[in-house]
Parts: sequence; C-alpha cells; structure tokens
Amino acid sequence: MAGAVTEKNPTGANSASASLSNGPGAAAVLAAGIGAFMVGLFAVLADKSAAIKSLMVFSKPTGPLSGVTTTAIVVWLTAWAVLHVRWRSKTVALGTINVAALLLLALGLLLTFPPLEQFPN
Repeated sequence: MAGAVTEKNPTGANSASASLSNGPGAAAVLAAGIGAFMVGLFAVLADKSAAIKSLMVFSKPTGPLSGVTTTAIVVWLTAWAVLHVRWRSKTVALGTINVAALLLLALGLLLTFPPLEQFPN
C-alpha cells in the first residue's frame, strides 16, 4: 500500500488537476477494518490461552469480553490516529484501502464464529 500514496499539490493552488486529499477518510476506513479484525483475533486468543484470558478480564461480571473489546477499541483508535497523521495531506488508492478493510472486517467476523474459533483445538 505504500506505493498507493501520493503527495497533495504542495502549492495548495486550486487547479483542475489538484484534488482534495482522501487520506483522512482512507485512514478511518482502514482503521475500522483493523479494529474489527482485532476483536476477532483477541477473542480467539483469549479463548485459547488462559494467561491472555485472565489479562482480558477488565470487569469481572463481563469476563474477558470486557478486555477483548476495550483492547480492540484502543488498537482501532491508535491505528486511526497513526494513519490519519501519515495520510492527512495525501491522496491514496481508495480502492486498495477499501479491499483491505473489507478483508480485515470479514476475517474479524469469521474469527468470532464458534466453528472457526474452536479450530484447531
């Protein structure tokens, strides 16, 4: 994805070839995909490892789900902030970003289903 990023018009002049940067929007989309994947990944890790499961208990009544979701939210917000800073004045290949985000979303969703979560045991 590094080759998909280009600089915005440095002069800031309005011209027919100058376009608005889509970096901040792309950062939000990709970060959402990363966050969704992390929910699934952390859920599987907490289910497979007793040590991680105990680390993920932020609230006893909720159990490890409290840590899974909270940690995924922290990763999502961190990814969003980092990508936003890196891409704030850039134009990126939004098609590539969208495909990556949708793949991450699908993987995160698949990881939350019990048949996949329990494989291999």
